[in-house]
Amino acid sequence: MSRVSAVVIAGPGTNRDLDVKTALEMAGADVRVVLADELIETPRFLDDAQLAVVAGGFSYADSLGAGRMLALDLTVGLGDRLRQFVDKGRPVIGICNGFQVLTRARLLPGALGHNAQGTFDCRWVVLDAATKSNSVWTKGIDAPIHCPIAHGEGRYVHPDPASLDAAGQIALRYRSTNPNGSVDDIAGVSDSTGMVLGLMPHPENHIIPRQHPHHGRGGGGIDHLGLRLFENGVAHAKKL
Repeated sequence: MSRVSAVVIAGPGTNRDLDVKTALEMAGADVRVVLADELIETPRFLDDAQLAVVAGGFSYADSLGAGRMLALDLTVGLGDRLRQFVDKGRPVIGICNGFQVLTRARLLPGALGHNAQGTFDCRWVVLDAATKSNSVWTKGIDAPIHCPIAHGEGRYVHPDPASLDAAGQIALRYRSTNPNGSVDDIAGVSDSTGMVLGLMPHPENHIIPRQHPHHGRGGGGIDHLGLRLFENGVAHAKKL
């Protein structure tokens, strides 16, 4: 059976592109990592893919605001191509800086602001998939996901989170501890189609049990892997 074709979009300062490449390969995809300027020069790298990821890190050193420069690459540089990709029913996920990029590109609602505590935060968190989520990425996930965060601008803001909830666009919430002051404990949101997902935590950094800091001491476990998000995305893309 042929494998899904995936593209991971990176840029100067991204640092999770190879991590997410590994996660997608484990989930059953063939993966090409492409810099944004390469994508602008050769847009068929996106056009030929069935699934796309905007990788995490600190693109362009967060100049002019986290994700702003890479978002310009993907909108001004690529025009409507990423939107057309989504309109064809192809799944897209933006992780951490990628989430910031997708909100700035207006592919996802809301915005990300500085953490409420005013400092960079790096720790492990627990996520729950929202029961009403429309996201193809969180479909069928009923056990909590354990994965790390690493951000200074991860506080999700939206003027009407109740409307997001009613529309099924709240995909993931922090359990127990909200690390950045996000409204309604929101860790991830989707677009109105359910194809696009953005989240601040890094599920690509918990794809095997021994990555969990408490592995062997009762923490983590196969039921709590972030890998399940990527398996869902690949499974959906395989139907296209």
